[in-house]
Amino acid sequence: MPQSGLPVVIVLAAGRGERFAASGGTVHKLQALLAGKRVLDHVLDAVQASGLPHHVVLPAAANPGMGDSIAAGVRATRDAAGWLILPADLPLIRSETLRTIALAPPSAVTVPLYQGQRGHPVRFSAACAPALLLLKGNQGAAQIVRAQEAINSVAFVATDDVGTVTDIDTLDDLRRAEMLFSR
Repeated sequence: MPQSGLPVVIVLAAGRGERFAASGGTVHKLQALLAGKRVLDHVLDAVQASGLPHHVVLPAAANPGMGDSIAAGVRATRDAAGWLILPADLPLIRSETLRTIALAPPSAVTVPLYQGQRGHPVRFSAACAPALLLLKGNQGAAQIVRAQEAINSVAFVATDDVGTVTDIDTLDDLRRAEMLFSR
């Protein structure tokens, strides 16, 4: 994996999905069906089609927060050239978008923008590894992005991929994604 020189896509699939259950979901949001296929399978299909190396962070007995999951993924791929942090609840993400973010010009952090809205995956260079490895709890890597932004080390890449901002947190989100998918 590391010898490819490409960043590793870290698929975050360890969340509890509590908002989805609270909205009436009867299965975990990643197991919910979208166009006849599990949400997680849509994401994994896009990752595999991208040709990028990847690592999936699955639930642990302790049910870690997002920060713990990111740190676990980075720890498991420590020698990578960098990481694309991809929540597993973005079923409309396109493989081309993953490659575009992975191959964007070097920057400490690279963030996709869809119609001015920040999305995922966010790419972190290997220089961010020490900070990523320290993440804990429910907070993701937003503070790392803010710190890099303060020193002008964040690049933004415009994309036409609505999948970068279409996450599944509730049944309404799933219905909206279904409408977008059928377009």
